[in-house]
Amino acid sequence: MAHISLVLPFALPVPEFAPDLIRALQAPALAALSSRTSERRYHPLDPKERVLPHELWIARALGLMRGVEPAVAASAMRGLGLDPQDGTWFVVNPTHIQIARTHLMMGDPRQLDLREDEGRALFDSALINFTEAGHDLRYGSADTWFMRADAWDDLHTASLDAAVGMNLTDWMPTGAQARAFRKLQNDVQVSWFTDPVNAAREARGQVPINSIWPWGGASSATEEATRLVASAQGKSMDRPAVLTHAVPGWLDALAGTRAATPSALLAGIDAAQAGQLLLVAGNAAAPAIAADWDGWLRAIQYLEAELFAPLLALLGKGRVQSLRLVLSHRDGHLELVTTPMAQRKFWRRPSLEALI
Repeated sequence: MAHISLVLPFALPVPEFAPDLIRALQAPALAALSSRTSERRYHPLDPKERVLPHELWIARALGLMRGVEPAVAASAMRGLGLDPQDGTWFVVNPTHIQIARTHLMMGDPRQLDLREDEGRALFDSALINFTEAGHDLRYGSADTWFMRADAWDDLHTASLDAAVGMNLTDWMPTGAQARAFRKLQNDVQVSWFTDPVNAAREARGQVPINSIWPWGGASSATEEATRLVASAQGKSMDRPAVLTHAVPGWLDALAGTRAATPSALLAGIDAAQAGQLLLVAGNAAAPAIAADWDGWLRAIQYLEAELFAPLLALLGKGRVQSLRLVLSHRDGHLELVTTPMAQRKFWRRPSLEALI
């Protein structure tokens, strides 16, 4: 029987709207999974963190940390068929930065609809800027590139999603090499200002791709150091099998399987047998970031049919040994564990109140 961790970014309703959202939500399977539990704990995010709660949880679960920061670049490169060798690499996301009334703000990259041909063309255009700055740049996918910067070990970065919709003054990279990054960013912005890709996008009514965002710095040495520390502490570093649906490119790159639908995430359960599975479904992220609460309700209702009800049935049949639910919003995550035995606690009335 499989042990499953199901991570649901932005599926935890924000406190100010939680009572109303929960009243509007018809999700009996989620109610059973979240109320008949053997463990329940809410983890607030340290305000000093520059990533989202689910990103931090996933990085820790996979042993991809550099000190207190997620270090995902090297593993994501391997997932996309690239060799990080012995360098220090950063994920680089092409993005759109706009001028709000009083500050710069980054839009949700999920809304960019960046096509493969556009990503390739913008990569080729920016490559000369990286080369002139002394950095190798590798193409992973349209929205996920990688920059080698061996001297930038002290650059402290924020994840792309953590910075979305925020005042970018507070989220820009910091450290001794921050100025060097800002120069590189400015050079790329200048190169893309008149790029034919952006002219075509604007003609179609789409926003231009006008900036880059680095984060997730890591190297093979970083990963090896993490393994050695874990081994010294007697912790296993065996990674769970990762399956993803509707997630950013860096997370897809860490996955062994990229599912076309949420229900397809469950295809690995029989193969896993007594193994560990880490499933990530990002359906609720885009509407939550946009504060589209009707859209958020539709996303959770979709997951109810596609994931929660099937998982509840598998627990009832004893085909899943344990299910760990990780539901998050910007400020923290709720961790719930349920088992076939916990689901037999018939005296616990199924309720979504645990999510408030």
